[in-house]
Amino acid sequence: MFTRPLFETPDMIVQHDLLDRVADLVNEGTIRTTLSTELGPFNAETMRRAHAMVEEGRMTGKVVVSGF
Repeated sequence: MFTRPLFETPDMIVQHDLLDRVADLVNEGTIRTTLSTELGPFNAETMRRAHAMVEEGRMTGKVVVSGF
């Protein structure tokens, strides 16, 4: 998905168009994010907790650490 920006191809604007379309589909509810857990604040303890959740191998979806 990120080949165009990585290699700065002449058709890089297509990447922008694709991401805009995906954002529209998410906003419409046509597709859903895989986010299942959001943790914060962003610090070492929260990162350890997020890492442990992923390591357990029983998670469904994605874990996001936010709070910058």
